[in-house]
Amino acid sequence: MTFRHDFDPTSLREYDIRGIVGKTLSTDDAFAIGRCFGSIVAREGGTTTAIGYDGRLSSPELAEALSNGLRASGIQVLNIGRGPTPMLYYTATTMETGGAVMVTGSHNPPDYNGFKMMLGRKPFFGAQIQDIGRMAREGDVVPESAAPTRTIDMEEDYVKRLLRDWDGKDRKLKVVWDNGNGSAGDVLAQLVRHLPGEHTVLNGVIDGTFPAHHPDPTVPKNLEQLIAEVLARGADIGIAFDGDADRIGIVDDGGTIMFGDQLMVLLARDVLRGNPGATIIADVKASQVLFDEIAAAGGVPLMWKTGHSLIKSKMAETECPLAGEMSGHIFFADKWYGFDDALYAAVRTLGVVARLPYQHLSDARKKLPQVINTPEVRFDCDDTRKFEVIEEVAERLRQEGATVSEIDGVRVLTEDGWWLLRASNTQAVLVARCEAKTEAGLEALKAALVKQLAASGLPAPDFSGAHAGH
Repeated sequence: MTFRHDFDPTSLREYDIRGIVGKTLSTDDAFAIGRCFGSIVAREGGTTTAIGYDGRLSSPELAEALSNGLRASGIQVLNIGRGPTPMLYYTATTMETGGAVMVTGSHNPPDYNGFKMMLGRKPFFGAQIQDIGRMAREGDVVPESAAPTRTIDMEEDYVKRLLRDWDGKDRKLKVVWDNGNGSAGDVLAQLVRHLPGEHTVLNGVIDGTFPAHHPDPTVPKNLEQLIAEVLARGADIGIAFDGDADRIGIVDDGGTIMFGDQLMVLLARDVLRGNPGATIIADVKASQVLFDEIAAAGGVPLMWKTGHSLIKSKMAETECPLAGEMSGHIFFADKWYGFDDALYAAVRTLGVVARLPYQHLSDARKKLPQVINTPEVRFDCDDTRKFEVIEEVAERLRQEGATVSEIDGVRVLTEDGWWLLRASNTQAVLVARCEAKTEAGLEALKAALVKQLAASGLPAPDFSGAHAGH
């Protein structure tokens, strides 16, 4: 039977394949992904691919179609069933599979779904994802055959491995967790049974309709329930996950959100004690405070491009023990495997909090240098035009002799602080952010950014919501 398939072009993204189920994503797409990705694994000499799926209502049937496509390519499927994305990464890494595919819509609305992939030990992204589209279009796949499926239960093994790196000594913390009805629910229930301290789990039941709130811990509104529970219980910390638990959100004992770069300061200091002089990576959206604090702790700060696949690749290249993004992707290669895992990051964070020289996590946050910044501002810009705008701005800044990093968009350093403008790799938007030590400095940075946008014919974005103390 001849195989050919056309994907909706909007579904083939930079880091994954995703779309709206029944509109831009279907079971036929899932089969085609399996058929093409399975062919890639086979041509690389692989024989197995691990698959898993999240708690979305569409995930089981998409996973079944994916499995059928892989098996038709002669690839044995190791099906770990429903669970968090990092449990699939763990399976693929420890069982040394030829590939791995996770069916997950991550933090997107309930009617979305998608596929995250690994080839061998490496992330599968960018041009590789576009090649899946070409292979399907041209029917460039290995001859059809039949391979078996093996169902494996990884939960107990994964939880045991998570617990092995608990290093909080004897202090019993009071912790509130918000699973957000995401796919970590069953694993989290096991994990908290074995961690010391007092644990309360909110929205622990896996439910793909997300009845409590949207599963994205970077949006303050989604943390309101967690904040209220932390304050009501007098907890030491609140921990939230996104829909597939590869991103973490933190609330301190005072109910204040700790952003990804603030959490990274604490984790970096801890990791550098055991790895003096090591490189620590953070993305271009992170506060200058993080890079300065890494250096102050004896590490080598490395600013890199935003995107979990790009960060993972750079970590492997630099043998870096820790990396993190503003979005809450935290990557440990120190004692762990280098992939983003919010459950593992939670265990390590709790260890750090338990060993703090201060009584409260809020004390550690307050001792960080205080800056004022805008939230990450996203505004519409055509997919082609967004990259042209960045190049135009970069060229003007070069002519002005500005101090600029062009690692990912433009990050401009001035006496007032810094501002960033970059093109999103996943949406038709530009992303802006500014950070300063004073209100006046922040206004100057915003004005400089708006001036550059105006020179490229774009209106000023809405910067409302600047927050101090971060």
